[in-house]
Amino acid sequence: MDRRQAERLVNTYSDLILRLSYTYLKSTADAQDICQTVFLKLLTNPRHFESPEHEKAWIIRTAANACKDLLKSHWRRTTVAMDEAAPVPAPPVEEGSLLAAVQLLPPKYRAVIYLYYYEGYAAKEIARLLGENPATISTRLNRGRARLRTLLEQEELA
Repeated sequence: MDRRQAERLVNTYSDLILRLSYTYLKSTADAQDICQTVFLKLLTNPRHFESPEHEKAWIIRTAANACKDLLKSHWRRTTVAMDEAAPVPAPPVEEGSLLAAVQLLPPKYRAVIYLYYYEGYAAKEIARLLGENPATISTRLNRGRARLRTLLEQEELA
């Protein structure tokens, strides 16, 4: 892979990977690590993609899997995050915004809501990207919407 191709990949997908990773991890530093991990995998093992959609799907799937691996790692479960030790500013999310409410959802709902509404993927595509059953994704979307509705109603009453 040449330098031009690598720069194109970084310019095209780094923001997507960072935002998706942040929805899983709620940590800017961890999201940046995942972004580097995804590009490292792609650069050290170049792949041939059938289309730009195939390329984007591979990148999303790889980023989601890397986030899941990090979340279930022994190191992650037995250490304190730096965010808890010394607050570091994360990407600004306006308080009271819809995105702030989405960030309050559990990761399994947060990711599907993000991919569906912010990235424009259909439930079947999300299922394929995340390696889940389409019915599972539809259920998570419905439950995520219900939780989001409850959060927004509570905020409205406050």
